[in-house]
Formats: sequence, structure tokens, C-alpha cells
Amino acid sequence: MSEAWRLLGEPRFGGILVVSDHASNHVPDEIALGIAPELLDLHIAIDIGVREVGALMAARAGIAAFQCGVSRLVCDVNRDPHAPGVIPIASDGHAVPGNAIDHEAHLARLARFHEPYHAALHAVLDDRPPALIVSLHSFTPCLATHPGEARPWQVGVLYNTDDRAARLAIPLLEAEGLVVGDQQPYSGHLLNYTMDRHAEAEGRPYLGIEIRQDEIGDAAGQAVWAERLARIANAVALGLG
Repeated sequence: MSEAWRLLGEPRFGGILVVSDHASNHVPDEIALGIAPELLDLHIAIDIGVREVGALMAARAGIAAFQCGVSRLVCDVNRDPHAPGVIPIASDGHAVPGNAIDHEAHLARLARFHEPYHAALHAVLDDRPPALIVSLHSFTPCLATHPGEARPWQVGVLYNTDDRAARLAIPLLEAEGLVVGDQQPYSGHLLNYTMDRHAEAEGRPYLGIEIRQDEIGDAAGQAVWAERLARIANAVALGLG
């Protein structure tokens, strides 16, 4: 464990590892983002609900959860370290003035959060390779910068070039009566850094899941989705085998 990440449950060889890059809205005391405190409860700072869903899944046998320990506004570990958005100066119309830092401070932020997060995730995957990685995120029903564009999907399945797990999961999710997006609300070809690095590059099967935040905004919804995803992830893992 460290300030950059936490591991819940016991990773098992041939099990399932749930990875959440945006599970926390924590901002260390010495980092001043210069934003209103209430913004830390919004999607710009955290993937609402995924921390709780991951924890509930990790309470089940054969499933563990690996979660980032700081807000994506502090350091977005699902971005290439050379990408501008890795330490965002704005998000969905909100400026983050405290992230207008010099190059030395930028490198220090990456060394403190981005590098240990990915080093630890690599070690977990290398030590006890899972049968399936579930990359768990959530998305806002409507972006503030596009108020007229509601997102109808209850869940989206994302991937880059490896769609093995996606092809199995989509019909299983649809069988639950859900509105399922294939590469929605955005494409995994565009935003898939963590899975590109740790799954695609290593040939490890993974399932990119984006749940609409109003589906998992309370304990009841989180329990429903934890049960659903645990069941479907196990079925996908068996199908891949």
C-alpha cells in the first residue's frame, strides 16, 4: 500500500483483478489545486461509485481490486505521462489553476503518484497473473460542456485492439436488460493508457467497463453492480479459457 494506490482482497493466479484509475478524490494537504472544495465530489475529480463497487467485488473469493489513491486532478494515472492531461489544468469547463506548475514540479508529481501506481500494478499482475483484468470506470450522464447531449448508455464496454473479453461481455450485459454502449461514451482507442500498458502490451485479457454514475451513486446501486460485474466477469473469464 502507498498514497498512490491500495489493494483490496487477495490477488490470485487465474482470478480477477478489478483496476480503477479514478477511484479516489483525495488531494494531499500540501497540494493546492485552487478549486472550490465541492468540485472534488464531481466526475472531474473522481469516478463516482467505482471505489465502492470495486471494494464489494473484492470481498468475493477470487477477486481483488487495485485502486488509485489520489484524485485524477492531482495526477491522472490513466494518461500517458507525456500527455498534457496527466496533470490537468482544466476539466469539463473548470480551471485547475494549482496545476499550472513548472517542469520540475510536474516531474515530481509524476514520480510521486504515476510511477509508483504503475510499478505496483505491474508487480501485482506479474506476481499473480489473473485470468481477467476488469478496468472499472464511471461516466457522467451529461458533460457540463455539452449540456444538450445526454448519454443514454447505462454501461459502456471499451477496448483498443484486444476485444476478446468485450465480445463476450456485451451480450451478457445486454441480457441483463441494460442499454450497452460498444466503445461508448468514448472509444477505448483514444483513452486506454493503463490497459494499453499492462494488458494489451502483455497479451493479458481485459474488460473495460464504464458505468453511468447515476447507476452507482448510492449503496443499493453499488451492490447491484458489484454482484452483476462479479458474475459477468467470471463468465467472461471462463469463456476466454
